[in-house]
Amino acid sequence: MEILMNLLIYSVAVYATAQVLPGVTLNSFSTAIVVTIILGLVNTFIKPIFLLLTLPVSIITLGLFTFVINALMVIIVDMLITGFEVRDFWWALAFSLVLSLVTSVLFSLTKA
Repeated sequence: MEILMNLLIYSVAVYATAQVLPGVTLNSFSTAIVVTIILGLVNTFIKPIFLLLTLPVSIITLGLFTFVINALMVIIVDMLITGFEVRDFWWALAFSLVLSLVTSVLFSLTKA
């Protein structure tokens, strides 16, 4: 049950973030659910490889390069899903930052 609740919270966050940012287009809430699932899979399986390969750059930039990796993960999801479109790299970066903020707020509201 907790997995479904987390999926719902993340999906609402993806949907809300896409509504706020003009450079991100999302067709429907069901597409937000698919984006959430695919983003979770990409972050689980592909992101660790990117983090390992870019470890020297991440150390030099004191971890700020992780934001670039997060934006790349959003771009990968954009390429995989037809109803989800991110205009360019900067909108992907903004999407990942706003999504982190929105999920933090939503989880703090549900855990209280």
